[in-house]
Amino acid sequence: MDNKPSKLSRTEKTVLTGLKIRTYNANEMNTDTAKIPSLWQQFAQQYGQNLTVTSQVYGVYTNYESDVTGEFDVYACMAQPNTTLDHTVNVTLNTGNYVVFSGKGEMPQTVIDVWGQVWQYFCNEDCQHVRAYDTDYEFYKSIDEVDVVISVK
Repeated sequence: MDNKPSKLSRTEKTVLTGLKIRTYNANEMNTDTAKIPSLWQQFAQQYGQNLTVTSQVYGVYTNYESDVTGEFDVYACMAQPNTTLDHTVNVTLNTGNYVVFSGKGEMPQTVIDVWGQVWQYFCNEDCQHVRAYDTDYEFYKSIDEVDVVISVK
């Protein structure tokens, strides 16, 4: 996999509905403290029966405390709001400039690998973009394909 973004894009404001946790990367590196896997399990249990092949599923990262070392909110969500489900929250994908990293393969390993590409890309001294730490997201294009979309200044 190439660690360069596949394209620069502009995202329009989109409201999504789902579940939310607050975490930070150091916690997510340890299986005993990681919250993101259980968030996705809960999402599957609560929303799974409502998902179809045309459902638009997202993982959204926002409300960054600082940078890659600080806390942030994570949402497991979908574009089709369903107000009949309990304990859901809305999150908005902000309008802005983004770079897109893509991957295809077995989940969740593929999305983990793509995030590795993101971190490697932005740590490179020749990086052409600066992360905005505004709203980043994963868009699950299919059961085995994901775009990781990173906000840039």
